[in-house]
Amino acid sequence: MSVETAVGHEIANASLAAEGKKRIEWAERNMPVLAQIKARFEKEKPFAGVRIAACMHVTTETANLMRALKAGGAELALCASNPLSTQDDTAAALVHEYGIAVYARNGVDRDGYYAHLNAALDIKPHVVFDDGCDLVNTLHTTRTELIGEIMGGCEETTTGVIRLSQMTKDGALKFPMIAVNDTDTKHMFDNRFGTGQSSLDAIFRATNGLIAGSTFVVCGFGYCGKGVAERARGMGANVVVTEIDPTKALDALMQGYRVMDSLEAAKIGDYFVTVTGNRDVLREEHFAVMKDGAIFANSGHFDIEIDVAWLEKNAKSKSRIRHQTDEYQLADGRRLLLIAEGRLVNLGAAEGHPASVMDMSFSDQALTAEWLLKAAATLGAGLHDVPTEIDKEVARLKLAAMGVTIDSLTPAQELYLNSWEHGS
Repeated sequence: MSVETAVGHEIANASLAAEGKKRIEWAERNMPVLAQIKARFEKEKPFAGVRIAACMHVTTETANLMRALKAGGAELALCASNPLSTQDDTAAALVHEYGIAVYARNGVDRDGYYAHLNAALDIKPHVVFDDGCDLVNTLHTTRTELIGEIMGGCEETTTGVIRLSQMTKDGALKFPMIAVNDTDTKHMFDNRFGTGQSSLDAIFRATNGLIAGSTFVVCGFGYCGKGVAERARGMGANVVVTEIDPTKALDALMQGYRVMDSLEAAKIGDYFVTVTGNRDVLREEHFAVMKDGAIFANSGHFDIEIDVAWLEKNAKSKSRIRHQTDEYQLADGRRLLLIAEGRLVNLGAAEGHPASVMDMSFSDQALTAEWLLKAAATLGAGLHDVPTEIDKEVARLKLAAMGVTIDSLTPAQELYLNSWEHGS
């Protein structure tokens, strides 16, 4: 039954709320750890009187994080961190079924994106949740009057952590931010298994192409790159890895992948996926040597990893030939295919990570936000790690939910590990 809508919102279609509610509840079935946290929050109300502004992907999984925070007493405002990832039915359900303020529409332009971001900040938040650092950046540029209200916040993704690290180095960050992305239960599972599966899912949906037997180029071999490479190899692709980090390149080579520079890889690749968090990873010199029909996508973060602007300016023609797939024909007749406009492919052309993976990431977020309320007064401005005990608790709860038991140390083992006096 719909709630009385008294919250602010700017969404695409309120009539989608019932459908969105079904999908949110489906995701909830696969998020048992977050469900346990939500049940405790509902009893203890740790966020009573706390205003939280979140700039995140507006998906069914994020919806369940918002519901957990609301159960804990928080006043919420959510905006989208990516215009193509917004699920309009989810946004409608959050507003009209759960009474949470949402400012998000799929496909909104840049001006609309920042209008939504500012609308979320209008609640004068005490805590911020960010996915890419745009919310924090706005607070430090055009909404500085709100900084005095901020206790701290959580950052969800690698790109955001990179930007926050630079802000900390420059002394620009004015409040504590917690690198939720860097927890083991986030980057080891969400980045690797989530990105790997969902990126391939998006490529299948967009192209219906055969991966087996193809040459599949993965640009970047961090946790996300590892996941994409593993899944592509599992589907029968000949996987090539490109890197700028010699240690990661060596790791890829010793795992059996071909490693070469990106210009050489551009000549032989059938599929390309960028997963670096940097800009201009695929650019003019790569496009110049790619074969006719080459397909490329971005699973990093912002839509600058692939130089889409060059394609827009220099292509002879452009046409949308399949779901979220644009074909650019160059002057020499070659056709290059870009998925999801160069934005995050797993959210732009598919549904993002499976809920069972996001269960861990968003449980990290929820427990870290609860801890932050108590710890903020003792934390200095800058980027901080999530306490190890939160990470371990999420892993413990996830194992328990999956019916898995593990060993415990015996008293003798504890003594051995905690004493230097025992010899060999």
